[in-house]
Amino acid sequence: MSIIAPSLLAANFLRLEDECKMVNESEADWLHLDVMDGQFVPNISFGIPVIEHVRKATSKICDVHLMIEKPENLVPAFKKAGADNIIIHYEVCPNLHRNIQQIKELGINAAVAVNPHTPVFLLEDVLADLHHVLIMTVNPGFGGQKFIPYSLEKIRQLRKMIDEKKLNVLIEVDGGVTVENAKDLVNAGADVLVAGNTVFSSKDPLETIKQLKLVTR
Repeated sequence: MSIIAPSLLAANFLRLEDECKMVNESEADWLHLDVMDGQFVPNISFGIPVIEHVRKATSKICDVHLMIEKPENLVPAFKKAGADNIIIHYEVCPNLHRNIQQIKELGINAAVAVNPHTPVFLLEDVLADLHHVLIMTVNPGFGGQKFIPYSLEKIRQLRKMIDEKKLNVLIEVDGGVTVENAKDLVNAGADVLVAGNTVFSSKDPLETIKQLKLVTR
């Protein structure tokens, strides 16, 4: 059964505590938190103060996705704010191995994200150091986008790399995840499904999360 990670970016920010409570009561495993700086991606979301409050309001694993330049400057602050996992982007880390080690030395899980145009083979040398890899299946920066179909092949390629190296590395998928395509994603090799609009725009978010768990058994 897959790990389901509702993305708070799609939540109602006027009712953030209630939204966290809903996720707590659901079958979701993680809470995905998208941090955007308006530089690496063309949008600004939320940062450390919001995550500090969310951490107090949720019992779920906080999966913090840093879509920011120079993440090494803020990684310790996000750890202090309550991150369990920190995801950094391949595209902004010229010293990627050093960035990964910084996260691991703080005692939290390190992950690397790749944008739709970035081949997964570029992670081969750091794969053994990671808790998970996040494959972006839309261009990062905005919620509600449609799934990019060739992402399925990227998931398969990464799954093959992980299996051939006999590594215990999870594959996370973010972007355009729905109840309808969840099974295909898992069959391709995904372990963690990030779902934003699918969950928070649903008439019954609890039932939608339950359905995501069911179809990925």
